[in-house]
Amino acid sequence: MATSVSTAPDTKAGQGTAMEISVSKFDLLKELTATQGVVERKTTIPILSNFLFEAADGLLTITATDLDLSLRTSCQAKVKKEGACTIPARKLYDYVKLLPDGEISIKQMENHWVQIRSGRSNTKMVGMARANFPAVPGFPDSLGLKLPASVLKNLIAKTIFAISNEESRYTLNGALMVLKAESITMVATDGHRLAHIENTAQKFTGISGEMRTLIPRKAMAELSALLNTSDVENIDFAKDDAQLYFRIGPRVLTSRQLTGQFPNYEAVLPRDTNKSVSLRSEDLNGAILRVSQFADERSGAIRVKLEKGELRVSSSSTDSGESEDSIEIGYDGDPVTIGFNSHYLLDFLKVVNTGNVRLEFKDAQSAGQMRPEDSDDGTKYRYIVMPMRI
Repeated sequence: MATSVSTAPDTKAGQGTAMEISVSKFDLLKELTATQGVVERKTTIPILSNFLFEAADGLLTITATDLDLSLRTSCQAKVKKEGACTIPARKLYDYVKLLPDGEISIKQMENHWVQIRSGRSNTKMVGMARANFPAVPGFPDSLGLKLPASVLKNLIAKTIFAISNEESRYTLNGALMVLKAESITMVATDGHRLAHIENTAQKFTGISGEMRTLIPRKAMAELSALLNTSDVENIDFAKDDAQLYFRIGPRVLTSRQLTGQFPNYEAVLPRDTNKSVSLRSEDLNGAILRVSQFADERSGAIRVKLEKGELRVSSSSTDSGESEDSIEIGYDGDPVTIGFNSHYLLDFLKVVNTGNVRLEFKDAQSAGQMRPEDSDDGTKYRYIVMPMRI
């Protein structure tokens, strides 16, 4: 793990003072919601189930961490007494959701107890010593680069589903982000399929050559959630030897870096596909959804057959039966039949949403490539799926 539990350095909020603040439910709940994904549900280190609250200079700063991933955020508050305390994260979030709209007062008591009052509600929660909360590094401003929020959000959405869930394949438990002065690329693979998206519409200052960064899956998911609830145009990104930093407005997400060698993905990008067809993504999605109901549950295997004027999708299993769908297409090349995991194809079609997609094949033993018909926003998206024996 990149971070160890240690006594955090003294902050302006101090450790000895009894914190006392008043904050609106709306503002507090918004920030508690943003930090939920980072908090460890099941942990052998109890302090990681807590939020760190720090109050100073008219701001309440909230920090959550699981040692690998940390999020620090803040909101306006009436600070009667500056100070810091920790509060059980899940219990606080669930309780604040149930409170009526209006002001909530939070006061630190003796023995790390915290009093929370709102209207006629009065609750005391058992916190822990602030000194036990791990130190979380701040954003290194001298290293920061600006990344367009909408572009990054799109890159994550188009790749995160292809990240491996197998913990033994350590370097595949994240996506590779490649930054160059003239482009940003993101790649993810689990060894069975690969998602690759490149945006050349952006220019990045302060980069010479290329900057390669492995971003863990959980950091990708939290970054996506933060981008989806923010209206910022750009985010700040920085990295040092051990950590990645993303600043989205007032929120700073810090993640350990994945280390190791990401596979040579360029070697598996198909270059000699000689059978190609274009069709509406909704038509293909509907056909696969229907046929996959009758595929083997474990493998999800379906057959995709390309023949003159028609694309046939079929499946069969001894348990549920068999099914076939066909789509009219403009194709007059040689026929080819390839087996695929239907879940992998549906993952791609889900993020493409609408429009036409192009399928490109070589033969039954070679990887197939799927991509949206070329867009005019400077984005190139390719999805490569390994074939199955059926």
